[in-house]
Amino acid sequence: MRKPRIAILGATGVVGREITKITDELGVEFESIRFLSSAKSAGSKITFQGREYTVEEAVPEIFDEVDIVMASAGGSTSKHFAPEIVKRGAMIIDNSSAFRMEKDVPLVIAGVNDEDLKWHKGIVANPNCSTSQLMLVLEPLKKFGIKRLIVSTYQSVSGAGLAAINELRDDTEARLRGEAFENKCFKKPISFNIIPQIDVFCENGYTKEEMKVVNETRKILHLDESTKISCTAARVPVFRGHSEAVDIEFENKVEPNEVREILKNAYGITVIDNPDEFEYPTTRDADGVDPVFVGRIRKNLAFDNGISLWCVADNLRIGAALNTVRICKKVIEMGLF
Repeated sequence: MRKPRIAILGATGVVGREITKITDELGVEFESIRFLSSAKSAGSKITFQGREYTVEEAVPEIFDEVDIVMASAGGSTSKHFAPEIVKRGAMIIDNSSAFRMEKDVPLVIAGVNDEDLKWHKGIVANPNCSTSQLMLVLEPLKKFGIKRLIVSTYQSVSGAGLAAINELRDDTEARLRGEAFENKCFKKPISFNIIPQIDVFCENGYTKEEMKVVNETRKILHLDESTKISCTAARVPVFRGHSEAVDIEFENKVEPNEVREILKNAYGITVIDNPDEFEYPTTRDADGVDPVFVGRIRKNLAFDNGISLWCVADNLRIGAALNTVRICKKVIEMGLF
């Protein structure tokens, strides 16, 4: 089988740079690779595997010479280019929310629902960052029958981009100096604060981010619409790494020790769970590495057959770049490009 011609769309952004880094780390094999961006960033340089590349402006004609596009350039850009990419015989692995809930687009977590890749029609969607880490935890537990799921997410500012990272730093420094600061990325000051809103509010009182977790979980795990799922998403003053408190009610009885052993042997999971020695995962444990870390596994006191746990992951990797590149590798291995 020939090696694919690869392009990274949005290569100069925070996630695009992470995709570039992980493409090297995971040893993705390719015939050629191109780095694409808007006209504003075109002409800048990227060093990859010891060679310097010039970032090119993304124009439709480029995709005539590409097989797989890994995209992290925002929903509007993906919507603009995806039809052109497909029309020209290539496929796009899209990191935006543009296509996630479309029925004919597979929404994939590598290692969770790889089989869904087989029915792609040129577009594969990468789930929301908070959904991504959760799926690796829930997939090996799905056999007990997920009846009810309540998730509370504590999400870092890097999920909102480079400007949000800078705002947390600048706001913190200003507050420590006792100076006024005008926040622009967030509706409230982010330094020394927790904001119970990510994205806009929907008519049902939940935010768009919270509904992503609800809807994407059902689609990826192929859960029945009757499965009860609720989410509360908050932005916290952490630069990198999302944390989640997860409460699951199962159809069948399951004990914490059983869950602990299953997750210890699960794909992409590292268990840190010894509260007596203050051993549990924090965002610092996840910074810059691949696993989803799980701890605080215990019996839920409110649900029958319930388990509560805590999970942490680097949102720029597992929630965005890592899964995008893992999907790319799976597409190549399965010969689906």
